[in-house]
Amino acid sequence: MLYFLDCNVFVAVANIGRLSTKDSVLFLCDMQEKFRPNIFQFTNIVSNAARVLQASRILGIPTILTEQYPKGLGPTVPELGAGDLTAHAKTSFTMIIEEVEKELKALGSPKQAILCGIEAHACIACTTYDLIEKGMEVHIVADAVSSRSQTDRLFALSRIKQSGAYLTTTEAVLLQLVQDAKHPNFKEVLITSAQHASHLSQTAGY
Repeated sequence: MLYFLDCNVFVAVANIGRLSTKDSVLFLCDMQEKFRPNIFQFTNIVSNAARVLQASRILGIPTILTEQYPKGLGPTVPELGAGDLTAHAKTSFTMIIEEVEKELKALGSPKQAILCGIEAHACIACTTYDLIEKGMEVHIVADAVSSRSQTDRLFALSRIKQSGAYLTTTEAVLLQLVQDAKHPNFKEVLITSAQHASHLSQTAGY
């Protein structure tokens, strides 16, 4: 909440949640092989997250990747296109583990988080609460977030919104980050990221 002096009266102006490439970090949560057959709309969730990841690379936004108990749940699915990233293994229902805390500090403690992955009512929700408590602004990419059931997904998104996070979509995130059709990376972000995500999915055989 910001305050401005107008005619000797302080007027409260709500934070509108405008995304910026300068102080953001992308979180990719637990999109792993063993979840594939059980997560609602898994293929679409991963495809949208892949678009956000590719756009983040183009725009220079750092990315943090986690895997939930990879020994039992397997590695991150290849069609996400995150093979070059170091995955932080965890068992907790939050991405904000010690290793991630260190990575955030090394990145200069960014103020905005863009969050994709699974499951909405578990790791996505817990990560959101922790990030908000750290003073970060959280943007949940709703079409890149899911659970095993649509009921858990929808109620989790509603609960997360109550906590102060912003709900958005893949396309909305990309447009907010470039801001203008004249942006030098506009076509690359909007078109190439979609083509890249499609290619990864086809290469992975899904």
